[in-house]
Amino acid sequence: MKKLEDIVYGEYGEANLLDVYLPEDKVEGVFVYFHGGGLDHGSKRGAYKFAPYLSERNIAVVSANYRMYPDYAFPDFLYDAANVVRWTYDYMTKEHNCDTIYVGGSSAGGYISMMLCFDQQYLGSVGLSNKNIAGYLHDAGQPTAHFTVLKNKGIDHRRIIVDETAPLFYIGLEEKYPPMRFIVSDNDMKNRYEQTMLVLSTLKHFGYENYDHIVMHGKHTEYVGKFDENDISVFGQMIDDFIKKTKE
Repeated sequence: MKKLEDIVYGEYGEANLLDVYLPEDKVEGVFVYFHGGGLDHGSKRGAYKFAPYLSERNIAVVSANYRMYPDYAFPDFLYDAANVVRWTYDYMTKEHNCDTIYVGGSSAGGYISMMLCFDQQYLGSVGLSNKNIAGYLHDAGQPTAHFTVLKNKGIDHRRIIVDETAPLFYIGLEEKYPPMRFIVSDNDMKNRYEQTMLVLSTLKHFGYENYDHIVMHGKHTEYVGKFDENDISVFGQMIDDFIKKTKE
């Protein structure tokens, strides 16, 4: 595996850096990953735990930093995320002849991936759309207004609000979505399991069928950094399995 570190994709310093993990052989797909951390902390470095597994299967990984609270606010990180996808699309098509792009994230990153998927203004701002995305993996993201967005507006962060900052607000506006996988834990953050089930129910209500979900046993996103009894990345296997299913 080859790693390209701290590539600049925007104008906001360290907040606009990304890493690329490349397979030794031909790139057959790319997974763009957005880290968790409540939209106010975290970094791109966490992808190193599952990127080697995907690399061995000819899947490149792009892991990016993005602007966060308190220095920035909604929707800065969403425009950053769209720019990451644009950079990835341009780089991979030019340098590796690959335009098969998957987008995902964990926790706050899962919120970001859902917003990119359901509110097309962000990808649209960089000349892309869901037609350019092969699939989304939404890992334990908050589908209502994110608690950090609420907190920074002076609103009780426990409130369940569905407004323009919530992925749920936009479900039903598109005729179809790319394939999607949702992941959540049975002992996740308070109300995260229930909200994830609401997303699935809402998709079903509108007649969408191109998605699945996995319920993990344990706490919030703890599987992202775990390895099984054979020392294989648990999260990497879930990503690889999803990518394979989209190609069936």
